[in-house]
Amino acid sequence: MAAQNDERLSRRTVVAAGLAVGAAGLAGVPLAVTGAEEKQSVNPGKTRMPVAFLPHGGGPWPFVDLGFTSKEEFDGLVAYLQSVRSLPKTPPKALLVVSAHWEEPVPTVMTSPRPPMLYDYYGFPPESYTIQWNAPGDPALAERVRDLLGAAGFTTATDANRGFDHGTFVPLKLTYPDADVPTVQLSLQRGLDPATHLAMGRALAPLRDEGVFIVGSGMTYHNLRAFGRRAAPVAEAFDAWLRTAATAAPAERDRLLTGWASAPAARAAHPREEHLLPLMVIAGAAGEDRGVVAWNGTFAGLRLSAYHYG
Repeated sequence: MAAQNDERLSRRTVVAAGLAVGAAGLAGVPLAVTGAEEKQSVNPGKTRMPVAFLPHGGGPWPFVDLGFTSKEEFDGLVAYLQSVRSLPKTPPKALLVVSAHWEEPVPTVMTSPRPPMLYDYYGFPPESYTIQWNAPGDPALAERVRDLLGAAGFTTATDANRGFDHGTFVPLKLTYPDADVPTVQLSLQRGLDPATHLAMGRALAPLRDEGVFIVGSGMTYHNLRAFGRRAAPVAEAFDAWLRTAATAAPAERDRLLTGWASAPAARAAHPREEHLLPLMVIAGAAGEDRGVVAWNGTFAGLRLSAYHYG
């Protein structure tokens, strides 16, 4: 079985794990932020939403059989993503999703009330391009996101045409199959500076007291040139470090995540860090909440983790 999976993987080294499309290799200057350390607001009597970082698998998985996971791996990640729905103690009013598959010069929000689908992968079977997850957008939430980021010193932008990419529709089709929760996507900022994305998360923390469930969607291992069981030692080494960093006390967590590139096997696991940066936003939004490893398993033989805060 492992040999068969490796053979399939060798035919898909470029397309397997979600296809890092977009502005690969673009450089950026870290944004100077102000007010990032302001105390988070809390609304007494309301349930504070948790925040979550989850792995979204590869391409149109699991809705199209790609053949690169064992049944145990397939079932394990599917079951976890389905379970995320029960994480908030009360149903969220809306979702704010930071996907690894969207980068812009400044943080940018989707503003369409009816976002289309964005099939941002290639080389898969035809049925991969018919998957639907038709959650409504939330222009008011998009404006609130801009207000919070602007107050923290960020320049922001909007995109009225962008649709849900597979970093959003793949995992959330499992978590919210009825697509009945208004959803807004927020981009990463080019340059992929970890401190900037931690600051973005801190600025967005008040949303947790406003019924918004903030979700980061990425992968804790993402190297398409070394994707498969032969890279398992690299994924194991980096994931072990990340589990310690992501669950550390908040100040130490921020310090470690800011310096993630010095971790064991860091650049072998993430030659380009766009799939790790959604975790930085989630860690920033976590505030003083300690993280927990919500799921730890393998995907195509590679160690992955999910993290919850609050």
